Amino acid sequence: MPMSKVIDTARRAAVLLAVAALFSACATVDKPTSVADTIAKTPSLSTLSGLITSAGLTADLQAPGTFTVFAPNNEAFKAVKPATMEDLAKHPAKLKDLLTYHVIPSVAMAKDVKNSTVKALNGDPLALSKAGDFVTVENAAVVQADIVATNGVIHIVDTVMTPVKK
Repeated sequence: MPMSKVIDTARRAAVLLAVAALFSACATVDKPTSVADTIAKTPSLSTLSGLITSAGLTADLQAPGTFTVFAPNNEAFKAVKPATMEDLAKHPAKLKDLLTYHVIPSVAMAKDVKNSTVKALNGDPLALSKAGDFVTVENAAVVQADIVATNGVIHIVDTVMTPVKK
């Protein structure tokens, strides 16, 4: 076999290997997902994910739009009194009100947060504060910021916030 043919065959093999490696790498990269789907695949948010499902909010948080979710982690839910969690399980409207209090209908990246009050999805006011890189919402501290989803952003918080009594 002539040397030029050997080199040409080697180049083709190298290109094929590079393409295969590229496809393999792409297969392991997570595709962007909605805030609901991102919450569902985040282990530290499994309690919140189950409550979103119970409240019938999954489709809403998968829909096009822009949302910022202040997502209480599993540890935050452990701090809620068991009687309160039982009451929420029995009253879907209360659960939905609680969960939508953790969502605003716009994107608020941590770097853009200003000391201000915004309206939560349930209609109640939420106080946002920032000191340096430290962001709080009401009495909850953001422990992990800016988890980007296709329809918004998620900030993991350390406290379950309580909406205004109606």
